[in-house]
Amino acid sequence: MSEHESPDSGDDDQELGITKSKEYETGEWYAEVVQKAQLASYAPEGMSGFIITRPRGYELWERLQGFLDAKFKDTGVQNAYFPMFIPESYLEAEKDIVEGFDPEVAWVTHGGHDELEERLAVRPTSESIITPYISQWVRSHRDLPLRVNQWCSVVRWEATETKPFFRTKEFLWQEGHTAHADRDGAWDETMTRLDQYESVYEDFLAIPVLRGQKPDHDKFPGADTTTTVEALMPDGKSVQGGTSHYLGTSFAEAFDITFSDEDEAERTAHTTSWGLSWRALGALIMTHSDDQGLVLPPTVAPTQVAIVPIWQEDTRGEVLEYAEGVAEELEDAGIRVELDDRDTRNPGFKFNEHELNGVPVRFEIGPYEVEDDEVTVVHRPDGEESTVDRDGVAEATREHLDEVYAKLYAAAEENLAGEVREADSRNEILGTIGQHGGYVKAPWCGDETCEEAIKEQIAAEIVMVPFEEDDERRGTDHDDTCAVCDDDATRTAYFAKSY
Repeated sequence: MSEHESPDSGDDDQELGITKSKEYETGEWYAEVVQKAQLASYAPEGMSGFIITRPRGYELWERLQGFLDAKFKDTGVQNAYFPMFIPESYLEAEKDIVEGFDPEVAWVTHGGHDELEERLAVRPTSESIITPYISQWVRSHRDLPLRVNQWCSVVRWEATETKPFFRTKEFLWQEGHTAHADRDGAWDETMTRLDQYESVYEDFLAIPVLRGQKPDHDKFPGADTTTTVEALMPDGKSVQGGTSHYLGTSFAEAFDITFSDEDEAERTAHTTSWGLSWRALGALIMTHSDDQGLVLPPTVAPTQVAIVPIWQEDTRGEVLEYAEGVAEELEDAGIRVELDDRDTRNPGFKFNEHELNGVPVRFEIGPYEVEDDEVTVVHRPDGEESTVDRDGVAEATREHLDEVYAKLYAAAEENLAGEVREADSRNEILGTIGQHGGYVKAPWCGDETCEEAIKEQIAAEIVMVPFEEDDERRGTDHDDTCAVCDDDATRTAYFAKSY
């Protein structure tokens, strides 16, 4: 799909079916799935890097948002909203922020016909506008911990090719910001959010992840530590699935977040920030979908069950009445169901359309099902077909939805397990990534120049460094030498190409 296609190129009446191969034409295949499943369209010509999120795509985001927002609120987070514009002086108050994001910041210089006295940045992230207000709201240790989150969009003017949900100049996300009395409280917060991001992928999107931290040279600007969950895509590239940052006291010092402790002494707060974007939707689409179209886990699918009645003219009434009864029972049980009783489309077209749109389970109901008092069930991921009794159909449906989720997770887990390889030398790292993709696990000295030596040759980077306790638990031996420079290794690094 060309970045400059006209808005009409997503016509709903276009021919069904995916023409590109996921295995051999991954980029083109992905774009075609996004378009034909009506998830997104490209913005008008002249707005390179932006997309239009269609209702079906936005519903996926809403469902993810609902899952994660509930977790936030269960752990003391309150939602708020801050302006999308940040005064330049605020952005510059934390020097690492302005240096880290400067090449990607979009600036507003005029309001109407009048030139502004101070440039306004379109938020690339909101630490610089949120932290000053946290400093006003925090006076005493009794005000801590303070936790706020906002669901919003941000703009980062990257000069990269548009890939819907994976890489766009404007994207939707949530960003949480907290203040704590000490390091321990802030670090616990950092890990709580990382746990929740892991749960989004593993318990909601059916995608297993690796977790760890970014190398120091790739952490969030101004952060003490950046933690991450990484998801492996079927084409062997990694997706940074969500990041949670322990910011230490750098932002609190820049914006004067101080409080009086129990002894009335003034202390500086420790802060965190954490965010997950709609890149998660890109990972969802890329991981599970196939050459027939979109594949969705039941947890996130707008329609969990599509019922397709199959009739001849003389059986139409009884088949539809039976199908309507099944649909009503599923709805009453809280299952998201669509009864596809269109007269204008034949059953084969309906099957293909629901497969293209990623509906996890299809029910087929014809005169034989009515006669035998049962329903034929077809799983979207693999086409597995079975029958269930009409009596207790709602409970049986839940079991089938659970089976579909388990199938999707197992396939992604198998892919991940087979795509983590080890290397002990620079040539092994380069050769393994070049031949297989995936993750290459190697001993590393901690020096950025060793990553650069790989990146220059094959555009792969260190996407994740396991937490030290995880390294120890897995028996990783840091008596080894760095795979790139032969100096003493201090950590294990996971190299990969990434989105």
